[in-house]
Parts: sequence; C-alpha cells; structure tokens
Amino acid sequence: MGRLAAAFRLFFQVLFDASTYEKLKPLLSDTPTPVAPPAPAAAPTPPAPPPPTQNPAITLLAALQREARLIDFLKEDLTLYTDEQIGAAVRDVQRDAGKVLERVAGIRPVLTGEEGAKVAIPGEADPARFRFTGQITKDRPSSGVLQHHGWEATRCELPTFTGSRVAAGIIAPAELEIA
Repeated sequence: MGRLAAAFRLFFQVLFDASTYEKLKPLLSDTPTPVAPPAPAAAPTPPAPPPPTQNPAITLLAALQREARLIDFLKEDLTLYTDEQIGAAVRDVQRDAGKVLERVAGIRPVLTGEEGAKVAIPGEADPARFRFTGQITKDRPSSGVLQHHGWEATRCELPTFTGSRVAAGIIAPAELEIA
C-alpha cells in the first residue's frame, strides 16, 4: 500500500473512529512525546553444568577396592608377613576381585585350550586378538603353540558415578572411627 493510500485510510479512520484519534494524538502534537527505552532483553539462562563424572578407570579401581581390598593389598609392605599369611590374603583378594571383573566385564579367554597345546590359527587373525611370537615368516601359519590364552571383555557395565566433582578422584574414602 502506498503512502497516499495509507494517508487517506488514516484520515477516514481518525475522522470516524475516536480511539484511532486518541492513539495518534501524541504524534500530532508539537511537543515531543518521550519514548520509553526498550525493555532490556532478559539474559539467557546459562546451560546447566554437566553432571560430575568419574574416569572409568577410577570407577573400576573403586569397585576392586571396595569389594576385594585390592589397592590395600597392592600397597601393603609384604616383607612384614610370612608366606603363609600372604597366601591366605591372596586367596580372598583373588576370589573377590575375580567376582568384580566377572560382574563388570564378563572376562573370557580369547582362545580356549591348554597352554602348551598346538592350536589352529583362525583365518581372520586380528592382531588385536592374536600376538605371534617365535619364527615369523611371510606366509601366514595355520597353527601355533598356545603360550597364553589371552583375555577379552564380553561387556563393560561399570557402576554409575553419583558423587560430586571433588569426589571424582576418590578410589576409597578415608575411614574415621568416632570415639
């Protein structure tokens, strides 16, 4: 719509509609009308900080310490104990740590069989799954002697960390007895 058409339209609206006249009256006066500054835009709300996380290695160490006392065992000075005492402690640590690894990772051998036995090498011998030692040739061998069956995780189900940022590096809290 052109300016001339808008002027005629406003003329007739002001002539026949009192509310339009009242709205336009301040614009037609000789004294300037103060213009209110625009309302400041609301500051955007900052995004919520991400929840605290814990390195998965620390989460695993915490589970091994909590359930098998593995860190206590590894950090202990064993020269103070007899072989029999160490052997008794190792049984408990091994049993409990094995339970943790089974629950968290489902540890299984890469190859089953007795160490020292001759085994067939699978057609797709991925270097991440198999390490060849001895006399290596250009031709891929079809069998070898099993030196170690290897280990693989069938799952990874670490506990969910629910602590604070400060606690993210804690493997085991200090224990204090209140007297």
